[in-house]
Amino acid sequence: MSFSITGLDPAAFTPLFGLSDRALADRGIVRVTATAKPGFPCRITLEDAEPGETLLLLNYESHTADTPYRSACAIYVRESAREAPAWHDAVPPVMRGRPLALRLFDDAGMLVGADLALDGDPTGKIEAALAREDVAHIDVHNAAHGCFAARVNRG
Repeated sequence: MSFSITGLDPAAFTPLFGLSDRALADRGIVRVTATAKPGFPCRITLEDAEPGETLLLLNYESHTADTPYRSACAIYVRESAREAPAWHDAVPPVMRGRPLALRLFDDAGMLVGADLALDGDPTGKIEAALAREDVAHIDVHNAAHGCFAARVNRG
């Protein structure tokens, strides 16, 4: 089953990048510096930031459907991120080597299933989930911390 994964649109975050730490704090956002790799996964580039890079840590609503499954969590975005790359029938670097939780949603935004990819390669589980007719998309989260990783769409 063909699928695509794209990072978050940087336009949603660009207005935040030039703000002072105080202005960010007023919005519940924290500027951080990556201290290790892996450890600071950017949700725009879908890669881990390099040590020394600056990121914003903020709350992001990943599932906006008007259902009980509406969801928000903390994510990192690199301040240097200017475009969101896309992967087709492949998983981005930030999703490799981490245990992942897959949340399967229908067209109405209702949860219709879930799975775990604990071996660091969710490709087979993604393909199996998208083979189901009732699955419209998959939201991938880090299994340990629970933060949103990326959305998987059909081909």
